[in-house]
Amino acid sequence: MDVKEVERLIKISREHPLMPETYIPWQLELQPDDVFMPEMLTSLHGLEIYNTLTPVQKLELGRHELVQVIASYAWGECLFCLFMTRHLLTLPMDDVEHQFLLRELIEEFRHQEMFARVIAKLGGKPIRQSGLHKFFGEFSNKYLPADYLFMGSVSVELVTDVYGNYARRAPNIYPVLKKMFDLHNIEEGRHILFTKSLLKTYADKAGYIKRTLYSYVILFNILFVRTMYVKKEIYERIGLENPEQAYQLASKHYKEKFSQTCLKDITGFVDEWKGFNNLTRWAWRWVLGAKV
Repeated sequence: MDVKEVERLIKISREHPLMPETYIPWQLELQPDDVFMPEMLTSLHGLEIYNTLTPVQKLELGRHELVQVIASYAWGECLFCLFMTRHLLTLPMDDVEHQFLLRELIEEFRHQEMFARVIAKLGGKPIRQSGLHKFFGEFSNKYLPADYLFMGSVSVELVTDVYGNYARRAPNIYPVLKKMFDLHNIEEGRHILFTKSLLKTYADKAGYIKRTLYSYVILFNILFVRTMYVKKEIYERIGLENPEQAYQLASKHYKEKFSQTCLKDITGFVDEWKGFNNLTRWAWRWVLGAKV
């Protein structure tokens, strides 16, 4: 890592912090034309059933599904904080990388508090993880080595950033959400230097087998996130007559939509360190519908 560049970023973080308490206009309430999420990102958009929804149901669909996205943001930040805490233990306290990671942790914890506050502002209630989700999440947190945890956390961040970028560019997004996504985008931009440097370190040391394992860790993290967005309970909440049918239709449809809208950066990331090979490419195509 470039020591002078890292010191510059530490200085910015200390002297010009973006505080969610003041940066986000929490006092603003939803206006009639505001939306929570661009409709093209919602699970039912593009299906015939979407045209039968009332304007209120469409708005509520975006609200509930955005809450799931924000909860995924928080999940990814938690993973990254866990990784950074482990990594800190390997560094001397006077090392510039150690000081930089402390600033990152401070910002990442602020982000998690911000996400929780936004969910409360939206009146959201994230749907609890299934037994399989819970097992996979706890297993990865407790037992995966630090480098695998790093790969998983970066992949979750990349997916949720896609939603953030679409949302903050939408002309009629609820201002509280726009400022939340803006703040996160600005501060994450400063973290990229460390992420890219560490990625190069891990990738340079990884042989064929380890790259294959990295690829599968990322694949299952992406699947973990994607299956948290489409939930039958959401269709029950917005008052659909047959939520099970909607869920079945949306699950298949959303896999295709997710592949088209959310996987480009992820597949580019994996391809960058040669994570696609004969042992992984078929799984990415079959499980996620990736064009690799």
